[in-house]
Amino acid sequence: MKKWLLSSAALAASLVSSPLAAQVTALTGGTVVDLSGKAAIEDAVILIEGERIKAIGPAASTPVPEGATVVPMDGKWIIPGLMNMHVHLGLNLPGAGRLYGEKPEAKSLRMLDNAQKSLMSGVTTIRLTGEEGGVDFAVKNAIDGGTFMGPRIHTAGESIVPTGGHGKLEADGPYAIAKGVREQIKRGATWIKLGISGGISDERGAIAASPFTDEEMKIAIEVAHRNGVKVTGHTGSPQASEYALKQGIDGFEHGYFFTPEILKEMKAKGTWYVPTIVVSQKGALEFYRKIGSPQWYLERQASVGKIHWQTLKSAVKAGVNIALGSDQYPFEPNEGTTATVREAELYQEAGMTPIQALRAATIEPARMLGIAGEVGELRPNLLADIVAVDADPSKDIAALRTICFVMKGGKIARNECAR
Repeated sequence: MKKWLLSSAALAASLVSSPLAAQVTALTGGTVVDLSGKAAIEDAVILIEGERIKAIGPAASTPVPEGATVVPMDGKWIIPGLMNMHVHLGLNLPGAGRLYGEKPEAKSLRMLDNAQKSLMSGVTTIRLTGEEGGVDFAVKNAIDGGTFMGPRIHTAGESIVPTGGHGKLEADGPYAIAKGVREQIKRGATWIKLGISGGISDERGAIAASPFTDEEMKIAIEVAHRNGVKVTGHTGSPQASEYALKQGIDGFEHGYFFTPEILKEMKAKGTWYVPTIVVSQKGALEFYRKIGSPQWYLERQASVGKIHWQTLKSAVKAGVNIALGSDQYPFEPNEGTTATVREAELYQEAGMTPIQALRAATIEPARMLGIAGEVGELRPNLLADIVAVDADPSKDIAALRTICFVMKGGKIARNECAR
């Protein structure tokens, strides 16, 4: 009996170590886009073992192992999964469609549904930039644990503001602000979001308002950095942005208005910019009308549209770090496509090359999150987060409108490429 147990253990060990033990998936016949601008790999084979890419190369030099599951990608262009860095899965804006008295369990189900829709739209990684009551951490854990499908989630927990500011967690004075930062980090936040100016959805107060005192903002950034957590600021205020830069803030959301001096400083410091340009442009009106936004909301949206667009063009020209974020649901309809894709298209219209816009939706967010060695590109040992489209997005980013295949961590979430 003892001998049988030993031999069984040896057999189990050999199976685990055997390359045949893990299921291999082979994506064949597609063209793999190179994000560095090098030539694409035509008639490519991507071998995926478990959740990671095992090999990638031309079919002539990348044999498909016997027993592998072959998924034809003939005629398709293959890119990394898209990433959206400004998402509110529990978005609940002013209007006729606003939910009142929503309980945490109901909200978690709504957020999970939105997460699954986000993944199906081709977005395999998101960053949440302000949710309520810690529900975001529960949703993240449910997806990470494999109970539900959804994108990889990075979250800032509740956004922190002084009383009456643009955010969810109100605190006044440096020590209360510090406590708020620590509470989010304790829950698992890997970013801290500060509402350092007013916002479009605020019924009162100027968007350019700067509610934080210098001492409050300084301690919020200091406490986060002491805990190894990055900080981003919702901003439409040059005054607030200027002081935040002096304190070493890591990024800005929206940036409805940046002066040339601020852009120069952002470039020099490597500060990240998540533009969310779709929320101030005409395509967002489709969404706002659908939820029955009140007139004051529509007027505030229109008031920042032109200057926001000029700011984005200036930021592109200045060469600041830009990572895609939509501030609408990643899958939300916007000018005939999704908010994520339309955001990328607007970057191209604002002066980016198609490959720069594609990088802003893939490798640049991965760099911003500090996970470039895990996702954002297609190369061996990285997680197999993969999207396929009908045309070459390095020639025109609008090719992202034709997403027909989505894989996250080696698992196929959607495949309509054969239709």
